Amino acid sequence: MSVRQHWRLAAAAALALAVVTGCGTDGADTAAKSDGATRVFSADNGEITIPADPKRVVATGYAVPVLIEAEAALVGISTWKRGLPMMTEQQRATYDGLPKVAGEVAAETNYEAIAGAKPDLIVIGVPKPVLAEIDIARLESIAPVVAIGPAGPASWREQSRLQADAAGRAGNFQAAKDAYDTKAQELKGKYGEVLAGLKFGHLGAYGEVSKGTFHREFAGSWGTNIAQDIGVTYPGEVKEKGGGALDVTEYPSIEELPESFADVDAITYTVELDGKAGESVQQVLDSALWKNLPAVKAGKVFGLQYTEAATYGSALRTLDAIDAALAPLLDR
Repeated sequence: MSVRQHWRLAAAAALALAVVTGCGTDGADTAAKSDGATRVFSADNGEITIPADPKRVVATGYAVPVLIEAEAALVGISTWKRGLPMMTEQQRATYDGLPKVAGEVAAETNYEAIAGAKPDLIVIGVPKPVLAEIDIARLESIAPVVAIGPAGPASWREQSRLQADAAGRAGNFQAAKDAYDTKAQELKGKYGEVLAGLKFGHLGAYGEVSKGTFHREFAGSWGTNIAQDIGVTYPGEVKEKGGGALDVTEYPSIEELPESFADVDAITYTVELDGKAGESVQQVLDSALWKNLPAVKAGKVFGLQYTEAATYGSALRTLDAIDAALAPLLDR
Protein backbone atom coordinates (compact mmCIF):
# COMPACT_ATOMS: atom_id res chain seq x y z
CA MET A 1 0.00 0.00 0.00
CA SER A 2 1.40 3.41 -0.94
CA VAL A 3 1.73 6.27 1.50
CA ARG A 4 -0.93 8.20 -0.38
CA GLN A 5 -3.35 5.26 -0.43
CA HIS A 6 -2.85 4.80 3.29
CA TRP A 7 -3.65 8.38 4.16
CA ARG A 8 -6.76 8.13 2.05
CA LEU A 9 -7.89 5.08 3.98
CA ALA A 10 -7.05 6.52 7.37
CA ALA A 11 -8.28 10.05 6.76
CA ALA A 12 -10.19 9.90 3.49
CA ALA A 13 -12.87 12.39 4.34
CA ALA A 14 -10.48 14.88 5.89
CA LEU A 15 -8.28 14.97 2.83
CA ALA A 16 -11.07 15.32 0.32
CA LEU A 17 -13.42 17.65 2.12
CA ALA A 18 -11.00 20.51 2.44
CA VAL A 19 -10.23 20.79 -1.29
CA VAL A 20 -12.53 23.68 -2.03
CA THR A 21 -13.99 24.03 -5.52
CA GLY A 22 -16.48 26.40 -7.11
CA CYS A 23 -16.91 29.99 -8.19
CA GLY A 24 -16.17 33.24 -6.45
CA THR A 25 -18.19 34.62 -3.56
CA ASP A 26 -19.39 37.95 -2.31
CA GLY A 27 -18.91 36.90 1.32
CA ALA A 28 -15.53 38.59 1.80
CA ASP A 29 -16.85 40.93 4.49
CA THR A 30 -18.44 38.18 6.63
CA ALA A 31 -15.56 37.93 9.08
CA ALA A 32 -15.49 41.69 9.54
CA LYS A 33 -19.10 41.58 10.70
CA SER A 34 -18.24 39.34 13.63
CA ASP A 35 -18.49 41.44 16.77
CA GLY A 36 -16.32 41.16 19.86
CA ALA A 37 -12.68 40.69 20.71
CA THR A 38 -10.15 38.82 18.62
CA ARG A 39 -7.03 36.81 19.42
CA VAL A 40 -4.10 35.37 17.52
CA PHE A 41 -4.22 31.59 17.16
CA SER A 42 -1.33 29.34 16.12
CA ALA A 43 -2.48 26.88 13.45
CA ASP A 44 -0.91 24.71 10.77
CA ASN A 45 -1.40 27.59 8.32
CA GLY A 46 0.25 30.23 10.51
CA GLU A 47 -0.67 32.84 13.12
CA ILE A 48 -4.32 33.61 12.46
CA THR A 49 -6.45 36.37 13.98
CA ILE A 50 -9.77 34.81 14.96
CA PRO A 51 -12.81 35.83 17.05
CA ALA A 52 -12.24 35.26 20.75
CA ASP A 53 -15.75 33.80 20.97
CA PRO A 54 -16.82 32.50 17.54
CA LYS A 55 -20.56 32.61 16.94
CA ARG A 56 -20.79 30.88 13.55
CA VAL A 57 -18.33 28.06 12.88
CA VAL A 58 -17.88 25.85 9.82
CA ALA A 59 -15.94 22.62 10.38
CA THR A 60 -14.55 20.03 8.00
CA GLY A 61 -12.80 16.66 8.32
CA TYR A 62 -11.52 15.66 11.73
CA ALA A 63 -12.84 18.92 13.20
CA VAL A 64 -16.44 17.79 12.66
CA PRO A 65 -16.75 15.17 15.46
CA VAL A 66 -14.57 17.24 17.79
CA LEU A 67 -16.67 20.38 17.51
CA ILE A 68 -19.98 18.52 17.66
CA GLU A 69 -18.78 16.86 20.85
CA ALA A 70 -17.59 20.21 22.25
CA GLU A 71 -20.96 21.82 21.43
CA ALA A 72 -19.39 24.54 19.30
CA ALA A 73 -21.56 27.14 17.56
CA LEU A 74 -21.64 25.22 14.29
CA VAL A 75 -23.51 26.52 11.25
CA GLY A 76 -22.14 24.10 8.66
CA ILE A 77 -20.09 20.93 8.47
CA SER A 78 -18.71 18.43 6.00
CA THR A 79 -20.14 14.94 6.10
CA TRP A 80 -18.15 12.55 8.32
CA LYS A 81 -19.68 9.13 7.71
CA ARG A 82 -16.78 7.14 9.12
CA GLY A 83 -17.37 8.63 12.57
CA LEU A 84 -21.14 8.21 12.78
CA PRO A 85 -21.08 4.84 14.58
CA MET A 86 -19.01 6.38 17.38
CA MET A 87 -21.38 9.29 18.02
CA THR A 88 -23.92 9.36 20.83
CA GLU A 89 -27.60 9.68 19.95
CA GLN A 90 -27.52 13.39 20.80
CA GLN A 91 -24.37 14.00 18.77
CA ARG A 92 -25.86 12.16 15.81
CA ALA A 93 -28.96 14.33 16.02
CA THR A 94 -26.75 17.43 15.96
CA TYR A 95 -24.83 16.05 13.00
CA ASP A 96 -28.02 15.24 11.08
CA GLY A 97 -29.49 18.68 11.76
CA LEU A 98 -26.53 20.75 10.57
CA PRO A 99 -26.25 21.98 6.97
CA LYS A 100 -23.70 19.95 4.99
CA VAL A 101 -21.43 22.37 3.16
CA ALA A 102 -19.28 19.54 1.77
CA GLY A 103 -19.58 15.84 1.09
CA GLU A 104 -17.15 12.95 1.15
CA VAL A 105 -15.23 14.00 -1.97
CA ALA A 106 -13.93 17.30 -3.33
CA ALA A 107 -16.52 17.37 -6.12
CA GLU A 108 -19.23 17.51 -3.46
CA THR A 109 -17.77 20.56 -1.72
CA ASN A 110 -20.14 23.49 -2.04
CA TYR A 111 -18.13 26.70 -1.89
CA GLU A 112 -21.22 28.85 -2.15
CA ALA A 113 -22.82 26.96 0.75
CA ILE A 114 -19.81 27.76 2.93
CA ALA A 115 -20.23 31.45 2.10
CA GLY A 116 -23.97 31.18 2.59
CA ALA A 117 -23.48 29.86 6.12
CA LYS A 118 -21.90 33.24 6.98
CA PRO A 119 -19.24 31.78 9.30
CA ASP A 120 -17.00 33.93 11.43
CA LEU A 121 -14.52 31.02 11.66
CA ILE A 122 -13.65 28.03 9.47
CA VAL A 123 -11.85 25.08 11.09
CA ILE A 124 -10.22 22.67 8.65
CA GLY A 125 -9.19 19.30 10.07
CA VAL A 126 -6.70 17.83 7.59
CA PRO A 127 -3.12 16.53 7.78
CA LYS A 128 -0.46 19.15 7.09
CA PRO A 129 0.67 17.63 3.77
CA VAL A 130 -2.80 18.24 2.37
CA LEU A 131 -2.74 21.99 2.96
CA ALA A 132 -0.82 22.44 -0.29
CA GLU A 133 -3.93 21.18 -2.10
CA ILE A 134 -6.23 23.73 -0.48
CA ASP A 135 -6.93 27.23 -1.74
CA ILE A 136 -6.67 28.85 1.67
CA ALA A 137 -6.96 32.35 0.20
CA ARG A 138 -10.35 31.50 -1.26
CA LEU A 139 -11.60 30.37 2.13
CA GLU A 140 -10.09 33.39 3.84
CA SER A 141 -12.25 35.60 1.62
CA ILE A 142 -15.18 34.24 3.64
CA ALA A 143 -13.84 34.07 7.21
CA PRO A 144 -10.64 33.45 9.19
CA VAL A 145 -9.37 29.93 8.55
CA VAL A 146 -7.51 27.74 11.03
CA ALA A 147 -6.11 24.48 9.72
CA ILE A 148 -5.56 21.96 12.53
CA GLY A 149 -4.90 18.45 11.35
CA PRO A 150 -3.28 15.21 12.49
CA ALA A 151 0.48 14.79 12.32
CA GLY A 152 0.11 11.07 13.07
CA PRO A 153 -2.42 8.53 14.36
CA ALA A 154 -2.05 9.44 18.04
CA SER A 155 -2.05 13.20 17.56
CA TRP A 156 -5.85 13.41 17.88
CA ARG A 157 -5.42 14.42 21.52
CA GLU A 158 -3.61 17.69 20.84
CA GLN A 159 -5.39 18.19 17.55
CA SER A 160 -8.83 18.00 19.19
CA ARG A 161 -7.73 20.29 22.02
CA LEU A 162 -6.66 22.96 19.56
CA GLN A 163 -9.79 22.60 17.44
CA ALA A 164 -12.04 22.99 20.49
CA ASP A 165 -9.95 25.92 21.74
CA ALA A 166 -10.19 27.71 18.40
CA ALA A 167 -13.98 27.34 18.48
CA GLY A 168 -14.14 28.78 22.01
CA ARG A 169 -15.01 25.49 23.71
CA ALA A 170 -11.88 24.68 25.70
CA GLY A 171 -13.97 24.07 28.83
CA ASN A 172 -16.16 21.47 27.16
CA PHE A 173 -13.08 19.77 25.77
CA GLN A 174 -11.52 19.55 29.22
CA ALA A 175 -14.61 17.91 30.66
CA ALA A 176 -14.48 15.19 27.99
CA LYS A 177 -10.75 14.70 28.53
CA ASP A 178 -11.21 14.41 32.29
CA ALA A 179 -13.86 11.71 31.83
CA TYR A 180 -11.53 9.80 29.54
CA ASP A 181 -8.54 10.13 31.85
CA THR A 182 -10.61 8.91 34.80
CA LYS A 183 -11.76 5.82 32.89
CA ALA A 184 -8.26 5.10 31.59
CA GLN A 185 -6.81 5.27 35.09
CA GLU A 186 -9.53 2.97 36.38
CA LEU A 187 -8.68 0.37 33.73
CA LYS A 188 -4.98 0.82 34.31
CA GLY A 189 -5.54 -0.19 37.91
CA LYS A 190 -7.84 -3.04 36.95
CA TYR A 191 -5.37 -4.59 34.50
CA GLY A 192 -2.07 -3.45 35.99
CA GLU A 193 -1.11 -6.79 37.49
CA VAL A 194 -1.99 -8.97 34.48
CA LEU A 195 -0.40 -6.61 31.97
CA ALA A 196 2.86 -6.27 33.86
CA GLY A 197 5.68 -7.70 31.78
CA LEU A 198 3.48 -8.60 28.80
CA LYS A 199 4.78 -7.46 25.42
CA PHE A 200 2.07 -6.85 22.82
CA GLY A 201 2.01 -6.56 19.06
CA HIS A 202 -0.85 -5.19 16.96
CA LEU A 203 -2.30 -6.34 13.64
CA GLY A 204 -3.98 -3.40 11.92
CA ALA A 205 -6.76 -3.18 9.35
CA TYR A 206 -4.96 -1.74 6.33
CA GLY A 207 -3.12 -4.70 4.82
CA GLU A 208 -3.77 -5.42 1.14
CA VAL A 209 -5.09 -8.86 0.33
CA SER A 210 -4.21 -8.55 -3.36
CA LYS A 211 -0.59 -7.82 -2.51
CA GLY A 212 -0.30 -10.34 0.30
CA THR A 213 0.69 -7.76 2.90
CA PHE A 214 -0.42 -7.25 6.50
CA HIS A 215 -0.57 -4.12 8.59
CA ARG A 216 1.80 -4.05 11.57
CA GLU A 217 1.20 -1.26 14.08
CA PHE A 218 3.59 -0.14 16.82
CA ALA A 219 3.20 2.24 19.76
CA GLY A 220 1.47 5.48 18.85
CA SER A 221 -0.56 4.05 15.97
CA TRP A 222 -4.35 3.79 15.52
CA GLY A 223 -4.78 0.38 17.05
CA THR A 224 -2.35 0.92 19.91
CA ASN A 225 -2.43 4.46 21.27
CA ILE A 226 -5.58 4.17 23.37
CA ALA A 227 -4.69 0.73 24.72
CA GLN A 228 -1.36 2.24 25.79
CA ASP A 229 -3.26 4.59 28.09
CA ILE A 230 -4.34 1.64 30.24
CA GLY A 231 -0.88 0.11 30.40
CA VAL A 232 -0.67 -2.11 27.31
CA THR A 233 2.90 -1.96 25.97
CA TYR A 234 3.88 -2.31 22.32
CA PRO A 235 7.67 -2.59 22.01
CA GLY A 236 9.57 -2.42 18.73
CA GLU A 237 9.51 0.01 15.84
CA VAL A 238 9.20 0.17 12.08
CA LYS A 239 12.22 -0.87 10.05
CA GLU A 240 12.31 2.43 8.22
CA LYS A 241 10.44 5.59 9.22
CA GLY A 242 8.60 7.31 6.43
CA GLY A 243 7.09 10.29 8.24
CA GLY A 244 3.64 10.71 9.80
CA ALA A 245 1.78 7.43 10.13
CA LEU A 246 4.68 5.56 8.55
CA ASP A 247 6.78 6.31 11.62
CA VAL A 248 4.64 3.86 13.60
CA THR A 249 3.16 1.48 11.06
CA GLU A 250 4.37 -0.72 8.21
CA TYR A 251 3.14 -3.24 5.63
CA PRO A 252 5.28 -6.40 5.47
CA SER A 253 4.45 -9.45 3.38
CA ILE A 254 2.51 -12.28 5.00
CA GLU A 255 5.68 -14.35 4.92
CA GLU A 256 7.18 -11.98 7.48
CA LEU A 257 4.52 -12.73 10.13
CA PRO A 258 6.73 -15.10 12.16
CA GLU A 259 9.56 -12.58 12.30
CA SER A 260 7.32 -9.61 13.04
CA PHE A 261 5.43 -11.19 15.95
CA ALA A 262 8.04 -13.65 17.18
CA ASP A 263 8.99 -11.73 20.32
CA VAL A 264 5.54 -10.68 21.60
CA ASP A 265 3.58 -12.39 24.37
CA ALA A 266 0.15 -11.22 23.18
CA ILE A 267 -1.42 -9.71 20.09
CA THR A 268 -4.27 -7.26 19.65
CA TYR A 269 -5.89 -6.82 16.26
CA THR A 270 -8.36 -4.38 14.76
CA VAL A 271 -11.96 -5.49 14.17
CA GLU A 272 -14.73 -3.61 12.41
CA LEU A 273 -17.53 -1.77 14.19
CA ASP A 274 -19.65 -4.93 14.06
CA GLY A 275 -16.95 -6.82 15.96
CA LYS A 276 -15.88 -8.91 12.96
CA ALA A 277 -12.47 -8.93 11.31
CA GLY A 278 -12.20 -7.10 8.00
CA GLU A 279 -10.99 -8.86 4.88
CA SER A 280 -7.33 -7.93 5.26
CA VAL A 281 -7.26 -8.98 8.92
CA GLN A 282 -9.16 -12.20 8.26
CA GLN A 283 -6.60 -13.09 5.61
CA VAL A 284 -3.96 -13.09 8.33
CA LEU A 285 -6.08 -14.89 10.93
CA ASP A 286 -6.71 -17.71 8.46
CA SER A 287 -3.06 -18.24 7.59
CA ALA A 288 -1.01 -21.14 8.94
CA LEU A 289 1.79 -18.71 9.81
CA TRP A 290 -0.55 -16.83 12.14
CA LYS A 291 -1.79 -19.97 13.84
CA ASN A 292 1.79 -20.98 14.63
CA LEU A 293 2.73 -17.70 16.34
CA PRO A 294 3.63 -18.14 20.05
CA ALA A 295 1.03 -15.61 21.20
CA VAL A 296 -1.70 -17.29 19.15
CA LYS A 297 -0.82 -20.74 20.47
CA ALA A 298 -0.95 -19.31 23.99
CA GLY A 299 -4.46 -17.98 23.38
CA LYS A 300 -3.41 -14.38 24.02
CA VAL A 301 -5.05 -12.76 21.02
CA PHE A 302 -7.62 -9.95 21.42
CA GLY A 303 -9.78 -8.13 18.87
CA LEU A 304 -10.27 -4.39 19.48
CA GLN A 305 -13.14 -2.24 18.23
CA TYR A 306 -13.27 1.55 17.73
CA THR A 307 -9.53 1.86 17.17
CA GLU A 308 -9.93 4.99 15.03
CA ALA A 309 -11.54 7.16 17.70
CA ALA A 310 -10.38 10.75 17.26
CA THR A 311 -12.12 12.50 20.16
CA TYR A 312 -12.06 11.89 23.90
CA GLY A 313 -15.76 11.12 23.92
CA SER A 314 -15.51 8.45 21.23
CA ALA A 315 -12.32 7.11 22.81
CA LEU A 316 -14.37 6.26 25.89
CA ARG A 317 -16.08 3.66 23.70
CA THR A 318 -12.67 2.38 22.70
CA LEU A 319 -11.73 1.99 26.36
CA ASP A 320 -14.92 -0.01 26.95
CA ALA A 321 -14.07 -2.22 23.97
CA ILE A 322 -10.53 -2.77 25.24
CA ASP A 323 -11.90 -3.64 28.67
CA ALA A 324 -14.25 -6.24 27.16
CA ALA A 325 -11.51 -7.68 24.94
CA LEU A 326 -8.89 -8.04 27.68
CA ALA A 327 -11.27 -9.34 30.37
CA PRO A 328 -10.18 -12.99 29.80
CA LEU A 329 -6.73 -12.04 31.09
CA LEU A 330 -8.24 -11.55 34.54
CA ASP A 331 -9.36 -15.18 34.63
CA ARG A 332 -5.96 -16.69 33.89
